[in-house]
Amino acid sequence: MESPAGGPESEAVSIAAERRWTIVVVAIVALLVLMMIVTGLHWASMPPSRVETVDVKTVHVRGEFVESNLGTAVASDGKVTVRLIAQQYSFVPQCIVVPADLPVTFRGTATDAIHGFIVGRTNANTMLIPGFVSTFTTSFHATGELLMPCHEYCGTGHEAMWGRVQVLPADEFLAKARAGERLSCVPR
Repeated sequence: MESPAGGPESEAVSIAAERRWTIVVVAIVALLVLMMIVTGLHWASMPPSRVETVDVKTVHVRGEFVESNLGTAVASDGKVTVRLIAQQYSFVPQCIVVPADLPVTFRGTATDAIHGFIVGRTNANTMLIPGFVSTFTTSFHATGELLMPCHEYCGTGHEAMWGRVQVLPADEFLAKARAGERLSCVPR
């Protein structure tokens, strides 16, 4: 019987090619595993420097996120800070007032599950994880009211977890902020 075209030579070439590809694939997998190990060990010994934590059991009782400290405030240096808490199935405060065209720093946490929010058609988007403080700074360029839904599934009431952000002209916002109390657009 005759061997197929090329005979034992083509079989040897085929085996050599398969071995080369096997070596290449094993090398790639080994490199990826090595990268995962090195990265894991590096992050385990040197965690990110801006990690802030809070005790979820006492977050409402003491510290930065007590109820009287939630909402929008203007510091003596003029910096605008919004503090909020996410909990099933609401944001506290439910409605936030911010100025247009000024930097606004958001600081938030969650008390029970992973939550998140995105503010309308802006780049304000973050996750809120129990025990950790999420911080970011953004500016709002258009006045009006924006919706702020929770974008991380948090349970059966998730679809009803909405907040609002009211963007006021900077001069109107600063006039209201002079009173020294936290600003919120929730009716009292």
